[in-house]
Amino acid sequence: MSRKIRYGMVGGGRGAFIGGVHRIAANIDGQIELVCGAFSSDPEKSKASGADLFLPPNRCYGSFEEMMHAEKALPESQRMDFVSIVTPNHMHFAPAKLALLSGFHVLSDKPATFNLAEVRELVALVKQTGLLYGLTHNYTGYPLVKHARELVHQGKLGKIRKVVVEYPQGWLATRLEDSGQKQAAWRVDPTRCGAAGCVGDLGTHAENLAEYITGLKIKELAADLTSFVEGRLLDDDANMLLRFENGAKGVLHSSQISVGEENNLNIRVYGEKGGLEWHQNEPNTLLMKWLDRPTEILRTANGYLSPEAAANTRTPASHPEGYLEAFANVYRNFANHLRALQSGEIPSALVLDYPKIEDGVRGMAFIEAVVSSSQNNAAWTPLGA
Repeated sequence: MSRKIRYGMVGGGRGAFIGGVHRIAANIDGQIELVCGAFSSDPEKSKASGADLFLPPNRCYGSFEEMMHAEKALPESQRMDFVSIVTPNHMHFAPAKLALLSGFHVLSDKPATFNLAEVRELVALVKQTGLLYGLTHNYTGYPLVKHARELVHQGKLGKIRKVVVEYPQGWLATRLEDSGQKQAAWRVDPTRCGAAGCVGDLGTHAENLAEYITGLKIKELAADLTSFVEGRLLDDDANMLLRFENGAKGVLHSSQISVGEENNLNIRVYGEKGGLEWHQNEPNTLLMKWLDRPTEILRTANGYLSPEAAANTRTPASHPEGYLEAFANVYRNFANHLRALQSGEIPSALVLDYPKIEDGVRGMAFIEAVVSSSQNNAAWTPLGA
């Protein structure tokens, strides 16, 4: 297929944060173009947002329903190929469902849906339609995260025994939601965010990163959720113990009230023969630790890294591979899978390396298990995925 992949966006209009990140990520490799959008639930704001992006007025829609119907009616040579959903959590399911029913592939922000029942319905639709569904767990896109995963897969660390994954932030240490800050307001509102606050926003990233790198599924957990800020309805701090399917044990904590922390996602994995450590604040460094020799410092874009890391690296050594590039790797792999599907080609394993609907199910099952466990005095609770 000798053209760019075309996409439409739901959400991400004026005043939004993550929509702009998605658009930059999609554009980095020059393989994907934004052709339409329903950028807000307010039709006028949606159209104004589309005008800001220099889209033609007839492709700036007043609602996602209007967009799906209008795009479906266009000739195949003009219509969008997939939908990017960048709304608050409660608005992930409806546009994803309608897109699939209308014949469009879906790439959605995480968590996949508002609750576990909704994502299970999407699983059935993805299977029924044969369309692609991707999820932007963007931290899996970093080159050294992919290298870490490959080291574990090759058995370099031996059998995994312990996983420690942390995601502390401090931006909601006060009642920022009362100031009119839009991003804070929806994340503490159970009608828009879902059953969990900090766990849905940050904990799902930590859960996904732990399962992605280790290749192990969390079997059960014991969780303690807290709303430290007075009057807040959803958790702003979470602490839990994990049991993995191979017998490994883990610790996961996520927080929005850890004062002074910006975006300190990090993970440590320990096996019988070695361990690894990676920090999102310094994503171009991976520490490898061994029983019988000094710690190794691995750096992005060097020739000793795996093909998986190399395939997701864009800049020479010592030039930072950052948040936007990692995000772009998710978009690129998803788009290349779509391109292969449309061309009747078999995609490579490198192309298939992006989060899919199964990761969405895991995330929603994780949220449900965490909330249930905390409500039952941190009782051990299985993931119902």
